[in-house]
Amino acid sequence: MKELIEYIAKSIVNSPDDVVVTEENDEEGAKFTLQVADDDKGRVIGKQGRIAAAIRTLIRVKAAKAGTRASLEIL
Repeated sequence: MKELIEYIAKSIVNSPDDVVVTEENDEEGAKFTLQVADDDKGRVIGKQGRIAAAIRTLIRVKAAKAGTRASLEIL
């Protein structure tokens, strides 16, 4: 899933070298943190948060197929 988040984010932003995805696992599931350049935050979040919501939906679906939970935080 980490690779999926990286791929999507790098495709959207102007500075793909600044994209950093970290993963933390606990008893609730996986928590992913996406860090991008300050200028690219608006691109990743999108108008009214639609792009961020779409990425989170993809992550949840992939996690559900694997039988776990996942969340995404954008910094």
